[in-house]
Amino acid sequence: MKRPLARALRGAGLTTVDIATRLSVDPKTVQRWMAGRMPYPRHRIALAELTGWSMHELWPELPRLSEPSSQTDKIRIVYPHRSAVPADAWSRLFAQAQNEICILAYSALFLAEDITVTDTLRRKAKTGVRIRIALGDPNGVEIAGRGNDEGIGNGMSARIRTAQVGFRPVTDAGATLRLHDTVLYNSIYRADDQVLINTHIYGHPGGHAPVIHLCQRATDGMVSTYVDSFERVWTTSHDFTI
Repeated sequence: MKRPLARALRGAGLTTVDIATRLSVDPKTVQRWMAGRMPYPRHRIALAELTGWSMHELWPELPRLSEPSSQTDKIRIVYPHRSAVPADAWSRLFAQAQNEICILAYSALFLAEDITVTDTLRRKAKTGVRIRIALGDPNGVEIAGRGNDEGIGNGMSARIRTAQVGFRPVTDAGATLRLHDTVLYNSIYRADDQVLINTHIYGHPGGHAPVIHLCQRATDGMVSTYVDSFERVWTTSHDFTI
């Protein structure tokens, strides 16, 4: 019987070479993992993220120091900064959505410039998934303040205007884009019950701040708090037509 890791990789369509390349290890190392050798913690985290399996599903022999309640939202992984998130994690997140996708950010330019992400969002919009994107108002007072905080001045407004153009294929397919002039403490990227939270740090761009991947299990947990935050900003935002 194949070990869980081998089944997980096959289910995710990943080969030994794929994993070796992504994790910068020798293919023989991956083969040893598939044969039963326990990877280092950092590699276990990466493999869980790549396959979508939990670490205890991949390695049942791992000690369970504490069992999360079934009524508690799950923290899947924490990245030290946004640039540490695997490039394809964003498109895979949105590709899983069946009902709703929500994006709340100042510019989300890194997504608007990612053709794989915009193609995924466009396809989802065409299949009827509700997509709402809230970006900063390039003429807003708070957005100007954020640009000054990051030391880029009007650069923040320019980034937003560029992102508006990048998201055009998505809005053309049926997504709704609104503009807000809100102080954001986090950027929120939601696909149904999966949420990536990019925290904001004063004086630093979003790419330098941590990202938390949450999975909703409760109706009143962390994810609900962030969803409520999104809805509050959304209701005070105004429509924008590219």
